[in-house]
Amino acid sequence: MDTIHKTTSKDEKYLLTLKGLRTRNFSRNLPLLLLSDKLPEGQVYREYADGRIEIQEIFSVGSHYQHKVISILSAADADKVRRTYGLL
Repeated sequence: MDTIHKTTSKDEKYLLTLKGLRTRNFSRNLPLLLLSDKLPEGQVYREYADGRIEIQEIFSVGSHYQHKVISILSAADADKVRRTYGLL
């Protein structure tokens, strides 16, 4: 039972941290970067304060990182991603 309690506590701390980062980024008009093992390598979700979630490819050019929009999720798919991360 102690292991379950530790896992839950760790998950709760992670979720609180993620929600805090999300709030901070949105208040600064910055997106939230979400990594997912369900996306191909080099792709990420990027959530914006207006509710839009994009799938983007991140790549390096020299010593700089750039990104390219692969797709913009529908509202229903964006909600699925938020549910997965506990953000809904």
